[in-house]
Amino acid sequence: MSDQIPESVTAELLGIRDEIERIDRAIIELIGDRVRLAQRVGGVKRAAGLPTLDPPREAAVVRRAGALARDAGLADEEIRYIFWHIIGLSRRMQMDAR
Repeated sequence: MSDQIPESVTAELLGIRDEIERIDRAIIELIGDRVRLAQRVGGVKRAAGLPTLDPPREAAVVRRAGALARDAGLADEEIRYIFWHIIGLSRRMQMDAR
């Protein structure tokens, strides 16, 4: 066996990695979109005198994400974990919204 990776494998890996990077950029862009919307929500809540923290809403979002994950064949626990972090980021942006 050779220690060299065949050129065809290297090319395939590079192609796959390029696709992963494209998806990563799209994920970051979508998180940015979500954060900007959360900032708008914060402004609307503030104007209406509503609290930023809405535990039932946050829990519903996480449950929905878990269900969507299961439907997509993903580990719902891992996706719920990610969504709790995204919600935390969104909540902080709501608090900072002016």
